[in-house]
Amino acid sequence: MFKTLFKISMLAFESQNVIALRMIKLAQGGAAGTAEAQKMWSEKAEAAMRLGPAFLAGGSIDKMIDDYRVIVRANHSRLGGRRRRR
Repeated sequence: MFKTLFKISMLAFESQNVIALRMIKLAQGGAAGTAEAQKMWSEKAEAAMRLGPAFLAGGSIDKMIDDYRVIVRANHSRLGGRRRRR
């Protein structure tokens, strides 16, 4: 249980960093800002279509969190955030 809570907390922290980086990109505007907004919405829709059915089918919460954290980390790297040490 504590392992899952820790994973959820880390996902929330990592997501906030990505949100901050995305807001900077969106505030800069232009083609890059527009492309980022479109990518953000397509990622949200894709995640909902992939994780929603898995959750309803009784999938592992830990696995879903791990999968989503991979996506969040990739966004962090793509948006220019510093790489985290493991």
